[in-house]
Amino acid sequence: MADAASARLGGQHRNKRIGWLRAAVLGANDGIVSSASLLLGMATAGASHRTVLLTGVSALVAGAMSMAAGEFISVHSQKDSEGADIDRERAELKRDPRGEMRELKAIYVARGLDSTLAQQVSQQLMAKDALGAHVRDELGFSEATAARPVQAAIASAASFSVGAVMPLVVVAMASQAWLIDSLAAMALVFLAALGAASARIGGAPVWSGTWRVAFWGAVAMAVTSGAGAIFAAVA
Repeated sequence: MADAASARLGGQHRNKRIGWLRAAVLGANDGIVSSASLLLGMATAGASHRTVLLTGVSALVAGAMSMAAGEFISVHSQKDSEGADIDRERAELKRDPRGEMRELKAIYVARGLDSTLAQQVSQQLMAKDALGAHVRDELGFSEATAARPVQAAIASAASFSVGAVMPLVVVAMASQAWLIDSLAAMALVFLAALGAASARIGGAPVWSGTWRVAFWGAVAMAVTSGAGAIFAAVA
């Protein structure tokens, strides 16, 4: 019964979602904000309905590829750094296993174990998987937070595309007269929904996630719309 209860409690933690959730939220948010901002800038500059729509399609494709490439490169750099740290730890274990055991013991003492128990824990863990113990407790790496470049790239590109297509649908459905108002209003709705959903999935307060995403999206769209209006005035 205790094991079952522990399993249920363990299943409630959200840390395994950190990697893909971060990439997905970043991609979707960027897709909505960049697409809506660009389309609003073009609309306020006086571009035709067809031009605004074609611009949005181009921005979706270019943005998705940029997000995938950027995310893959950045996360792969993180993975390379983690791998280098693990290689160094493996070499240190071969060169000075006793020193590494003392180091592990000191970590457990700092966490609250008495010296004798910390020594016993260190010995048992290193006997089973010395490298794994040091990677987890000294370096702070875990399976849940491990860098996954391909997963991050796919999540970013897919979520960006989903986010960017939303303003495009609004543009396709709205008339020229209501284009700016409809696009701005619906983009804010999309951003608020994204903030609420990501906060709920991640186990964070929903309200704070909602207003934060919507507020900064509104700022980005306002600045871009202002730039479009200025360009239209001087062109």
